[in-house]
Amino acid sequence: MTIWTPDLEERDGPRYRAIADAIAEDIARGVLAEGFRLPPHRKLAYALGVTVGTVTRAYREAERRGLVSGEVGRGTFVRSDSEGRFRSPLVVPETQAPGEVDMGRNFTPDADLDTILAETLTDLSKERGLSTLMHYQPAAGMVRHREAGARWIVRSGLAAARPEQTLITVGAQHGISLALMALTRPGDTVMTESLTYPGALSLAGIHGVRLQGLAMDEEGLLPDALEAACRSGNSRVLYFTPTYHNPTGAVMSDQRRRDIGAIVETYAITAIEDDIFGWLRPDVLPPVAASAPGRVCYLSGFKYAPGLRIGFLHAPEALLSQLTSVLRSTLWMAPPLSAEIAAHWINEGTAERLTVWHRREAATRQRLFQDVMGDFEYRLEKGAYHAWLHLPAPWLCDDFSSAAEARGVLVMPASTFAVGRTNIPHSVRISLGCPPTRNDLQKGLARLVALLNEQPAAAPVI
Repeated sequence: MTIWTPDLEERDGPRYRAIADAIAEDIARGVLAEGFRLPPHRKLAYALGVTVGTVTRAYREAERRGLVSGEVGRGTFVRSDSEGRFRSPLVVPETQAPGEVDMGRNFTPDADLDTILAETLTDLSKERGLSTLMHYQPAAGMVRHREAGARWIVRSGLAAARPEQTLITVGAQHGISLALMALTRPGDTVMTESLTYPGALSLAGIHGVRLQGLAMDEEGLLPDALEAACRSGNSRVLYFTPTYHNPTGAVMSDQRRRDIGAIVETYAITAIEDDIFGWLRPDVLPPVAASAPGRVCYLSGFKYAPGLRIGFLHAPEALLSQLTSVLRSTLWMAPPLSAEIAAHWINEGTAERLTVWHRREAATRQRLFQDVMGDFEYRLEKGAYHAWLHLPAPWLCDDFSSAAEARGVLVMPASTFAVGRTNIPHSVRISLGCPPTRNDLQKGLARLVALLNEQPAAAPVI
């Protein structure tokens, strides 16, 4: 059985502190969950090639920070109250602190789903054979659900999408996990952007694969960086987000997408294209999967109704059997009732109406953000529900997010998304969709601007 083993290669400073930092980051990324038992001192020391005393000191440092607690005779465990400063974007609390504005989690606002869902359930209740949705179904999903999923993917720009190549997943996160399980083995390396989705970081840790961060520019992943990595032969799998990259918001041009697709084809690698927010763009761009259809697993889903837990994975024919087998082995099938609701929305127009509503709401929230933020430097792509704020000196990303939290506002620092430890920008991601109302958003933004106009608190002299 594999144990949790942090990668210390790119970490500077004393080894004990590097291990403690790794514990903090993996808690923030959801790799180390509440109650997780850390490896025994001797086992981790052997795995890392350090002394037992170094691990003991690292655990004490983590305990001093409030991250873990040691129990005599039982071991060292991740504390239940260790969110605070290291709050994970993957952890959703049951209740929110009074007055707190959550602009950290990249959620979408509610588009009157109460009424829409009530009407949908009423419509479905009138149909015959509803009980079949309570039975076991084929692992890839029912035919009519896969047909609806393919239609959704076609409207997202992949014109050649076919139902036979579409799998119903339990959200896009499950789709990423399926692809990683089918395409990698523990110890493999997966290429991705130098800043990437925390869910991918978490899954990499769970599946025991290493992530190789590749250079980016204003359009996202750089073709030259990808080609150099492919040429080295260390990895045969790429995970990337070409539209509204998380966290920077970058959008690849049509030419960049074709360039990436050509590299994928030339070096015969397999790519996982995460297009979970692509539906928000007013002008749809063809995904990279259109340029390399035999080598790209394309992911989409219903981000505006995440509770449905329905995603669509369009896969190359050569990978369908393997992916379907993994899907069956992990949970047998996605919930047919949720898939029926999603298919109903796609077929009778609700999905399109929700898309139009969200595009308008995103535009309104963007204008509000721009008005409040004024001349501060940020990136905000048309249609996106998140902004990438570049912090003025001398603010550091972790210090700013901690100071913002003390003011009752949650934002996500660049370190949450970093692959490796080098060249982490001093920026934070701000979710415009998570605050329930525009007033909540405005309140949170006002607090952030007040903080930006201040100097960080001086560190104590030791």
